[in-house]
Amino acid sequence: MQLVLIVILLFVTLALIGVILIQKSEAGTNALTSSGGLGGLMSSRSASNLLTRTTAILAGVFMGLCLLLAILSKNQNKPEESSLTEINPATEVSSTSPASQDL
Repeated sequence: MQLVLIVILLFVTLALIGVILIQKSEAGTNALTSSGGLGGLMSSRSASNLLTRTTAILAGVFMGLCLLLAILSKNQNKPEESSLTEINPATEVSSTSPASQDL
């Protein structure tokens, strides 16, 4: 279960990095809105809104997966009762043991 979630987290992380990198920077250069990017398919404003929403959704999914993996990891690493706690208490030490004799 954890392995599947880790693989999904990897894909979400890569998608989030990609979406962030293609967003419009402060300088105004953008691969999608420059000439030949999307052609006449999307305007600069709608592409920016789409990328912002996609970033927010991917960030939410990323955080949710991280929390879920942390919870699963916490539950998996709980120490189980060891066999030492299940052993009957030691029998009483006899009075003839070397430790109880006066020297």
